[in-house]
Amino acid sequence: MHRDSPGAWAGVTRSAYEECLAYELTKAGLRFERQRALAVRYKEVQLDCGYRLDFVIEGALILELKAVTEFHPIHEAQLLTYLKLDKKSLGLLINFNVPVLKKGVKRVACGELFKEETGGRNFFGQLLSLLCAPAVAWLR
Repeated sequence: MHRDSPGAWAGVTRSAYEECLAYELTKAGLRFERQRALAVRYKEVQLDCGYRLDFVIEGALILELKAVTEFHPIHEAQLLTYLKLDKKSLGLLINFNVPVLKKGVKRVACGELFKEETGGRNFFGQLLSLLCAPAVAWLR
């Protein structure tokens, strides 16, 4: 994105980056869900509280996308809540509003509370490099 028209992507909304990331994930052959509704279970009922997961990659990793000047504690708390509600152990906060994308990626872990990560550390390392490689080109 950024390489094709330098400077034109300053101030672009998160949704534009979401579109580009979906394209890159599809191109890379990764299985993902986008803007998946996340219900809250309270006693015997499921409540629709309007929660939406930006991306769930390979059924194991939640991505929460931002285009903000800096991360705040509420961003990490939001992703941690999503991890707990969806019984996932790992997520990434990705802020596209940074000069170097790797400085805008924050790993959030919920620990071993729910289930083991499928594929171990190597799987997530490969996935992160796949996700970041195309995005780095966007920021040039």
